[in-house]
Amino acid sequence: MVTTPASYAWDTERGRLTGIAYRLLGDFGLAEDVVSEVAIEALRQERKASEPVRSWPALLTTICVRRSIDRARELARTREEYVGHWLPEPVATARLPEDAVADREMLSIALLHLAEQLTPEARAAVVLHRAFGMTAIEIGEILEKTAVAVRQLISRAERRLQVDTSLEAPRSLSPEVLEHLLRAIGGGDVSAVVELLAPEAILWADGGGRVRSALNPVFGAERIARFFTGILQKSADSPPGTRSGGWLIEINGEPAIALRLAERIDVLTFEVGTDGLIRGLRQIANPEKLHHAFLQ
Repeated sequence: MVTTPASYAWDTERGRLTGIAYRLLGDFGLAEDVVSEVAIEALRQERKASEPVRSWPALLTTICVRRSIDRARELARTREEYVGHWLPEPVATARLPEDAVADREMLSIALLHLAEQLTPEARAAVVLHRAFGMTAIEIGEILEKTAVAVRQLISRAERRLQVDTSLEAPRSLSPEVLEHLLRAIGGGDVSAVVELLAPEAILWADGGGRVRSALNPVFGAERIARFFTGILQKSADSPPGTRSGGWLIEINGEPAIALRLAERIDVLTFEVGTDGLIRGLRQIANPEKLHHAFLQ
């Protein structure tokens, strides 16, 4: 097989391109599809080019971002019919290409979820700027916008996401706290769960109509605690071999929980406030979204 400049560049840039597409789409399988399409388009452009491409990484990035934006627009239409709340597809950190997690900015499930409220162009601008360090001029060439327009997109997107560039990276829960949370949930200790949650905490669940889950967000620490202790108690009444429980995993570069409920396993991720309390929980239960969440 002959290796061309396009195929060599694509192979070298593949991990980074996957990281871009995944952050823009929140769907790892679809991101991989987009990156494969980038290879086909790059080879096509190489064959028809009358002179050598000045920068393959730049061209591949442009193709990847534009394809991802097109897919994001298509997804926005299909998600209007989605059953319940849509959450991003979780990916075990070890399954992500190294280049995709070189900088974990804009990689958490929480930020991928919040980024759904942005337009595809605004999401692309803030992802390329924050996660991949691209300048407004470079981003403008990809989005076919002026540098001034790109800066405005980024500024508005950061305000919408409540991202403050002066803040440190989002805090993660320690394994000890997660173990304590698991024991409290499994033991039905509502008060112990509540102590770990901010009073105004919110739970989002995504079953996609495939499994039973909360169709609407659950608000408040005590309601969330009772929700989890309740579903685990119901699961405990299941036949032997399908009992409830859980274990620690790492998802999108952050600690998370694999939560066993009878005959299914959900992924539970967390958003932590500056006070160290959990202010957001995201329960991904749709089995179609869990193909990349575990290492087995």
